[in-house]
Amino acid sequence: MTVKIDTKIAIHSTSHRSFYSGLAKPIAVACLALYAESSLGGSAMVYALLLGMLLKVAIRQVAVNPGTEFAATRILRIGVGLLGARITLEHFEGLGWLNGGLIIVAVFATLGFGIIVSRALGLSRRLGILTGGATAICGASAALAIAAVLPRDERSERELIFTVVGVTGLSSIAMIFYPLIASGLNMHSTEAGIFLGATIHGVAQAVGAGYSLSSEAGDHAVIAKMLRVTMLLPIVIALSIVIRSRSKLSAAGYPPLLPRFLIGFTVLMVAGSSGWIAPDWLPIINRTSNTCLVVAIAATGLSASLTDITKIGFKPVILLLSEALFLIGLISLILMI
Repeated sequence: MTVKIDTKIAIHSTSHRSFYSGLAKPIAVACLALYAESSLGGSAMVYALLLGMLLKVAIRQVAVNPGTEFAATRILRIGVGLLGARITLEHFEGLGWLNGGLIIVAVFATLGFGIIVSRALGLSRRLGILTGGATAICGASAALAIAAVLPRDERSERELIFTVVGVTGLSSIAMIFYPLIASGLNMHSTEAGIFLGATIHGVAQAVGAGYSLSSEAGDHAVIAKMLRVTMLLPIVIALSIVIRSRSKLSAAGYPPLLPRFLIGFTVLMVAGSSGWIAPDWLPIINRTSNTCLVVAIAATGLSASLTDITKIGFKPVILLLSEALFLIGLISLILMI
């Protein structure tokens, strides 16, 4: 009897050590990625992804560790939930009902375009949703949030990794070239700011591009971009509803209609809009959110297979580029009306 109890304790202890060891790896990778971002510039998410993939090759890890899986799912949801603190109703003052409504239409149109083109190219609907949502809303953060509620299979990791790397790369390119497009179309500061905020994938890149033109353009880029970020909530809820309706599980086994991380997102968005979050806390919440997302993407890199990534082909690249061009064309048309 004593032997059996000791054996159970030993197995339990080994399981805990394995979990914490698996959790420590993405946290360490995230710390290196954040240091690289502060020292070299660039994106911490891309650094975390690449470092995670390289570490997996170095340690020759085959199975996904429970601690790493925890970082890729639970910590991801915490990071997405904390994103809600960034958004307040004050962001939308000065945008106007017409411009705001048209930007919302453009977000849903781009997502729909991504789904349609992905099917036309013979790609999975999930990839169309991931790339379309990331392009339409807020880049890598949106891709991670959407991936959290989509069904998973053997292609999930490589499609998410492609989307994160692709939209991050395009966002950096857009920060340089989209202001030139705005200038070439003779947009005034307000129009240019809305154009940049409504088309560039990442928040930081959209804001940076806006302020590179003028302070007025930067202010309107922030407003337009934050409106797109707000669309993360209804889109993820809508996806949850669709997945629930198509699920073959019993009623008790359905995925939640409103995941807890979205409840947290909503609560923080309302609290921020109502002034219930002290200004001193907002930078802390934002840094925590960003750190959680970097840890999650590091865990994704540790779970990825380089062999699988190389199989993704050129069609997804065509998909991602076509979504970006579609959004540019649609927003330009809207601003000319």
